[in-house]
Amino acid sequence: MSSKRKLKKAVKNICGDLFADCVALSMCQPENDEKLKELMTMVMATYQDYVARLSHVEKGQEKVFFKKLRAEFTQQANKLSDEIIKA
Repeated sequence: MSSKRKLKKAVKNICGDLFADCVALSMCQPENDEKLKELMTMVMATYQDYVARLSHVEKGQEKVFFKKLRAEFTQQANKLSDEIIKA
């Protein structure tokens, strides 16, 4: 279960960094406040989704499950990061 714990921490740290970036941008660019609030909501929803998925691992297919989940999360985090940069 060490892998599950480490992955949850990684998801938390990455989503926390993305959220902090949104907060910093909202302070620097108040004109984009609505877009940034939407992005913050998306970051929180992503965090909740992936932590919930990590809590319910399919027995017998752990390796495949974690590999797929890591790939999906990386793709989602990159997408959110790109949207934050554009905002």
